Amino acid sequence: MKLLIIYANNFGYKTSNKGLENATTINEESLYTNALVGFIHFEEKDEENLQSVETKMIKQLKWAARKNETEKIILHSFAHLSNSKGSPELTKQLFDSAEERLKNSGYEVHQTPFGYFLDLNVQAPGHSFARLFKEI
Repeated sequence: MKLLIIYANNFGYKTSNKGLENATTINEESLYTNALVGFIHFEEKDEENLQSVETKMIKQLKWAARKNETEKIILHSFAHLSNSKGSPELTKQLFDSAEERLKNSGYEVHQTPFGYFLDLNVQAPGHSFARLFKEI
């Protein structure tokens, strides 16, 4: 798994094009303030250790949220950090499980529309913990 974490003063998106043919057709637009955005790339090798990868990802997101003094986390599927891609079904399962676990820990959690390319608007401050990368 590759995990690019960006703390954003403002993070907005609008659905653009389907990336997965079987994705439900939606037209959605959202804007979040003071949020930690996890750009998550789930790789094929991660499928063998789904539980472990999920736990490590959650720990990284919680750590980064504390460092940026936010309790708002956005999970965004970003399959552009590696040539290897995990199955869409397991990726979505990971996102849903991580969302539930983070909410149970007191975080406000949202997911961007899964299976879509999005028009993104990211406004991030220039401090050391605002941009982090982790390979799990």
